[in-house]
Amino acid sequence: MDHGENPIAHSIDINTPSIARMRDWYLGGTDNFPADRRACRALLEIAPSTRTLVANNRLFLQRVVRVLAQEHGVRQFLDWGPGLPTRINVHQVAQGVDSSSRVVYIDDDPIVLAHGRTLLDENDETLIVRAKTTDIDATLDHPDVTGFLDRTAPVAALFVSGLHRIPDSPGPEYVVQRVAGRLPAGSFIAFCQLVSDSAAVRQAATDFMQQTTGHSWGRVREKSEVHAWVSSMQLLDPGLVEVSAWRPDSDVTPRQRTAEWEEYGGVIRLS
Repeated sequence: MDHGENPIAHSIDINTPSIARMRDWYLGGTDNFPADRRACRALLEIAPSTRTLVANNRLFLQRVVRVLAQEHGVRQFLDWGPGLPTRINVHQVAQGVDSSSRVVYIDDDPIVLAHGRTLLDENDETLIVRAKTTDIDATLDHPDVTGFLDRTAPVAALFVSGLHRIPDSPGPEYVVQRVAGRLPAGSFIAFCQLVSDSAAVRQAATDFMQQTTGHSWGRVREKSEVHAWVSSMQLLDPGLVEVSAWRPDSDVTPRQRTAEWEEYGGVIRLS
């Protein structure tokens, strides 16, 4: 259910590629426009593994939610930057473990809000809020959120597709640290960031996404930067890894085989 602004009231720009719609195309969806598809094909010229990377990112999100719900008893989830609905969304995984699980989706893309409201309209255990990823306090203090979640119970904060969209000011480290400081003990933060060992790939992909999205993007970073964000925090095993290697379901779980860039992350446990 949507307790926020009516997203339909906000115009949808079909001529400027949207990160959410680009991701939808890579996942085989149909909620995208020619500008999005052109951008996706151009990005594949820079980083041919992008389609596989996006698919593995989504599978990582699903595994994280299932592990936290089944093994750690988490029943509240905050999903920042969820993108367009796919076949298996966070609330479906969480509520598959316990139907009372509550999920808040946070995004500021008008098309995500419009589709999300339609999808979640009949699910009383879900909520969609219009806010930016960097607006941590505004989101957590939003009256709809405070009335929807138990602020004394553990929460899983999910940043599985958005940290690379954050510019260096305030930066992903600020977002992770701010969320960590606001959630109750026993909560979790799941996250990943686009990284590359190649300076050329980092620069080319960053420049392309900056120009393509009208500067609604951050940058591709290095693994050492990600390690610095969480150096003092407790990570669930196996720590920081390329996301297809995070607790794969089986030996045949799809893996990231190419090396030009990857999604790199893990799950923090807050004590």
